[in-house]
Amino acid sequence: MKILLWHVHGSWTTSFVQGAHEYVVPLTPDRGPDGRGRARTYPWPASVREVPWDRLAAEDVDVVVLQRPHEIELAGNWLGRRVPAVYVEHNTPVGEVPKTRHPLADRDDIPLIHVTHFNELFWDSGRAPTRVIEHGVIDPGYRYTGELPRAGVVVNEPVRRTRVAGTDLLPAFDVPLDVFGMRVDGLPYGTFEDLPQAVMHAELARRRVYLHPYRWTSLGLALIEAMLLGLPVVALATTEAVEAVPPEAGVISTRLATLTSAVSAFVADPELARQYGKAARAAALARYGLPRFLWDWDRVLVDCRAGRFNAPR
Repeated sequence: MKILLWHVHGSWTTSFVQGAHEYVVPLTPDRGPDGRGRARTYPWPASVREVPWDRLAAEDVDVVVLQRPHEIELAGNWLGRRVPAVYVEHNTPVGEVPKTRHPLADRDDIPLIHVTHFNELFWDSGRAPTRVIEHGVIDPGYRYTGELPRAGVVVNEPVRRTRVAGTDLLPAFDVPLDVFGMRVDGLPYGTFEDLPQAVMHAELARRRVYLHPYRWTSLGLALIEAMLLGLPVVALATTEAVEAVPPEAGVISTRLATLTSAVSAFVADPELARQYGKAARAAALARYGLPRFLWDWDRVLVDCRAGRFNAPR
């Protein structure tokens, strides 16, 4: 089938477009947030076409995959007709979290897909039919060398998102740190600004341990990618990380002293780091494999196009 979606989250979309469909991404002259077109730093297959926004009405779209509330109106205006749609919620709720109501909570005509069970638990989804489709990640292969006694961190906009991303915690770690992501320049650590995904994977795999300092995030795909590369993981025991990282794959805790000690221990002991990293890879392969992810999504897309969506609550 032909699927319209916006290029919002590069890592998630890279996995999603590996399916056996045709994918259309809007393109605007400024390549702004509503029309980025194809990704430039992620390897997308030829089945993904960028189409100028004012030509979308000529596309025979079967299903729209929404990821932001205003895309509901965009889809109607740009396509010129109503097309079956499904909404993917990537993010944890913000604000007064226990009372946070999802933007789709008052309607039952658009299925709501949460990417983690934590999201489904914490969002008030109201009347919206819901399912959980956990992440699926393209396996980059076991590439770990751990040759550099440093910790790798992957975070976008670490300055703006200081407490959310846990950037304010980094000075507590008594090991050299390298930060990868968007808008990381200017931090007092080694920084790697918006590398192509394959280059980032190669560089990250040279670090001894992966540090995931996020306080509040759905589940960073970079965490799963690091595990697949073979890095041991140290993460805050918050949101979905407690499900993603088993004890043999790393250390998760809400105690900063425990986290700093764990990072230092992995950096100081290459064999320990390698042992935990192999377990991390095995755990990520078992839970976040791409075939399961694509199969889950195929079922949802077929149900959505057919106008049926039974979601047990």
